[in-house]
Amino acid sequence: MSGNKFFTLLRALRVNQWIKNLVVFTAIIFSGNLFVTEAFLQTTYAFFVLCFLSSTSYVLNDIIDYKYDRKHPIKKLRPIASGSITIPEATFIVFILTLVSLIASLFFSLPFFFLSLVFILLHFFYSLYLKRKPVIDIFTISFSFMIRTLAGEVVTGYHIPIWLLYTIFFGSLFMATVKRHAELVAHGSQARASLDQYKEHMLDFLTNTFATGTILAYAFFTYVDRPPQIRTFFSESISNLIPTFEVRRWMMTTIPLIVYGISRYAQLLYEREEGERPEKIVTTDRPLIFTMFLWGLIVIGIIYVF
Repeated sequence: MSGNKFFTLLRALRVNQWIKNLVVFTAIIFSGNLFVTEAFLQTTYAFFVLCFLSSTSYVLNDIIDYKYDRKHPIKKLRPIASGSITIPEATFIVFILTLVSLIASLFFSLPFFFLSLVFILLHFFYSLYLKRKPVIDIFTISFSFMIRTLAGEVVTGYHIPIWLLYTIFFGSLFMATVKRHAELVAHGSQARASLDQYKEHMLDFLTNTFATGTILAYAFFTYVDRPPQIRTFFSESISNLIPTFEVRRWMMTTIPLIVYGISRYAQLLYEREEGERPEKIVTTDRPLIFTMFLWGLIVIGIIYVF
């Protein structure tokens, strides 16, 4: 395979969107087991299986939308729409990736195999039918994130707090709604089948609702679920100086970062109309990147250091 063909294949697989599958690490991060080698390797294994399954769904979606993507100002440049990868080649990629990914999940465990099967079937039904149904389409995207998150719990056995699951649920609904809003504003109802049944004021309402739900769910998580107590040199020293330090709900200090992150994301949508490509926003906008980095640093510090 030539270098150009290889990079074309990577574009068709949308490797840049694999970032979405990082939610599979939720279970080991918030259970205090991120640095447990076995748990980390198990989660990484699940991450790559989900990445291959996600890429399978992207290729299938591009095959189904081939005729529509060729008329789209941006999507016409995708490998399948542009003809860089033919329909027979894309069909072969879907078959091979699905087969390899499901076999890999089966070799790990039966529960993970069934979860992977549900994941890919959900994506297949989404590409074939569900994406044409307003509201149902964004809920399908959210359920996809929930499956990714639960995969981390299935492969490791570590519990994910219910309010954290709700945070991911509402957060993914928020991002999906923002994307629909951006598509409607930028390209009108021709961008995708479900948009002709959406109205801009309705998407504004859903965006506000899901943003509020995300913040409330995360606030409940930080208040109700205390992080695991991991004994380190720093935690022992601080406990000696401040006996009540560990019982305080320090995770609540990260709530303003979540509020700002959501606000910044909405700002990029309404001021720059960049919500159509969420993976681009979270990897290129410096204030948002800094906010996520600071949030991650504080969370790691609270759970694993202090």
